Amino acid sequence: MKNASVLKRIRQSAIGLLGCTLFTLSCTDHDGPQVPAEPVSSPEVVTSWLNMQLKIAQAMPASPPVHARRWAYSGVALWESLQPGLPGYRSIASQLNGLPALPQPSPSLTYYYPASANAALAAINRAIHPGISAITLARIDSLEAVNLAKYQQHQQPDVLANSVDFGKKIAAAVFEWSKTDGYDSATPYTPLGGAAYWKPTPPAFGPAILSNWGKVRTIVSNSDAGAEQGAPIAYSEDKTSEYYKQVEELYNISQSLTQEQRTIATYWPDNSWHNVLSQVLATEKPGLAVAAKAFTQLGIAMSDGAISLCKGKYVYQGVRPVTYIRTILNHPEWNTVIPTPPHPEYPSGHSVMSAAAAEVLTATFGEHYHYTDKPYNLPAFAPRQFNSFDEAAAEAAVSRVYAGIHYRKTCEVSLLHGKIVGQNVINALKFE
Repeated sequence: MKNASVLKRIRQSAIGLLGCTLFTLSCTDHDGPQVPAEPVSSPEVVTSWLNMQLKIAQAMPASPPVHARRWAYSGVALWESLQPGLPGYRSIASQLNGLPALPQPSPSLTYYYPASANAALAAINRAIHPGISAITLARIDSLEAVNLAKYQQHQQPDVLANSVDFGKKIAAAVFEWSKTDGYDSATPYTPLGGAAYWKPTPPAFGPAILSNWGKVRTIVSNSDAGAEQGAPIAYSEDKTSEYYKQVEELYNISQSLTQEQRTIATYWPDNSWHNVLSQVLATEKPGLAVAAKAFTQLGIAMSDGAISLCKGKYVYQGVRPVTYIRTILNHPEWNTVIPTPPHPEYPSGHSVMSAAAAEVLTATFGEHYHYTDKPYNLPAFAPRQFNSFDEAAAEAAVSRVYAGIHYRKTCEVSLLHGKIVGQNVINALKFE
């Protein structure tokens, strides 16, 4: 059952926004930039680019932390290009970690801010995806042109020119800021010696990735304060130890997986929470401000969660289950349901990022929000129903146990880790 009070506030926000935009002069500071008297409550500019970025994610596969970073910066560009046209809402620029002063709209010019957001999202998506293909660039150009053509039906050319210019300037400033965050996917990692530490895993036995991701600047300062859950269960080869028992539990689970457990193990190939948001927005139609805020907050929480969890992975550098099971348990032919990602075991990335995502979505849409999730990237899978975002996050976490790539305890504490990151982001960012 949906949280009625939360959804009521969402709809009231949309109605209030529509009222203000229909009567611009009564809602706009006369000393500020002029906004044309045209309703801007439709969330279409947000939802269209949300769906475009999901298509880009399919076309350009990357690890979840890498995708989360791109979503986060595009969300900041969206909000800051749109916010001057959202009565009752404010910029979050000064609340972000090290973001220099952004360009401001001119008081002497008139703007249509959905056009600004359209231009900003097009520009940031062209820039934030390294190695982007000509086909994907053409799709970005096409969506930008389609949205702009709609605006041309009710806006003057000079208003749209001002708006597009402002959006591009915001995107350029946000992209320049992104270049200073310490992003590093190139520095090689040398595994530690000893059986307790991570080793390359089958089938590819590739080198570790994201080894410096924990040093990336978070979007919100101290967003993981209090989130880290301490060291994992201490490594041991003693058959009576807690460590050995957790490996044995995972191995035993793998030997008797039900069809439902196998489905869950393969249903969560990435942290597709923006696809969840896309479906919720299509159902609720909450209005432009709520849609833009949810897009922005979700990307930031997931990206900061990813940075925090990668920090932990390369502090503890724990060996993956497949290595231990093949060597210490002496099952050399044992395999995981899905390939083990090439980085250490603790904490669990899916668990942290999913819990952070669930926290911010719950804050917007309610604690008991029932929804049906149709995956955007798994056409052969039937949709799954959830009674809350927390329930979905818990399934994403346990999927890693069923898949054989994380221990149960790791996933449980990682859910708490992510929940705290999500709470910290919610508490730090004041959109209104």
